[in-house]
Amino acid sequence: MSTPRILLVGGVLALAAGGVAAAANQAPVPACNLVPGWSQAGTERSYESQNLFEYMDGNAEGYVIYGFLKMQGVTCQKGDVTFVIDLSDFGDADSAYGMFTSNVDGRQPTQKIGMNGQIVPRRAFFAKGQYFLEIGANPEGDHTSALKEWTAALEKVLPGSTALPATLAWFPAEQRQSLRLVPESVLGIRILKRGYAAQYDYGKAFMVLEATPQSAGNVMEQLRKRFGETTPAGIADEAFQATDQYLGRLCVFRKGRYVGGYAISTDGMDPVALSRALAGKVVKAD
Repeated sequence: MSTPRILLVGGVLALAAGGVAAAANQAPVPACNLVPGWSQAGTERSYESQNLFEYMDGNAEGYVIYGFLKMQGVTCQKGDVTFVIDLSDFGDADSAYGMFTSNVDGRQPTQKIGMNGQIVPRRAFFAKGQYFLEIGANPEGDHTSALKEWTAALEKVLPGSTALPATLAWFPAEQRQSLRLVPESVLGIRILKRGYAAQYDYGKAFMVLEATPQSAGNVMEQLRKRFGETTPAGIADEAFQATDQYLGRLCVFRKGRYVGGYAISTDGMDPVALSRALAGKVVKAD
């Protein structure tokens, strides 16, 4: 039985050998004829986590740590200009957005491409749904105009939601310096395996999603042991306060599968009040 193969025909997704409708979240291999005047240079490429190092030795771990599953790519050419286009599947929107934020140049503006994107003279990238799309331009020079044309065309054919991960909206924007997905050791604590962390003028906030409420409860117990002397706090399903020599005054809570809270490093802010407000925004996961 032949396996259907996805083709990009005139900017429209189609399936060959079978005529079966494509899965809603299945992405095509980027095609060079998507933008007029461009043609393919060389063969298509495909990598998974096991062999990604063959393509980007030294940088592969930066992808794998965010849950990288597969990359499909092609090099497109127009005259003397080449664009190296790679589409990576990270399995879910949180991971793809995490990959995006790890690449963002904070000195440059972002653009609303997919969930979010950024275009600089020789590079463009954006996240949409579970996918992270990036383009590298050669030779040196300002390729901004062509990169904008390509990202607009690719965004149209790439499946996935353009809505930001819902968790981001739970963190207050006031006095926030940054907000990103930390792929491991949130707050520098190995027990907090992966989650969002926000840096504020006065400290940090975090949110970790565990597999089950029971595993989240186990995390809470391990955190109590790590911090030593703790005081209960009446927030969500369970919560405690503690003081750490590196993180400052903490409040950590559990709400269903989520473990979150604040670590305050300056005077004048109450980690319990902040954590209570944060917990109030959390929508319990199934």
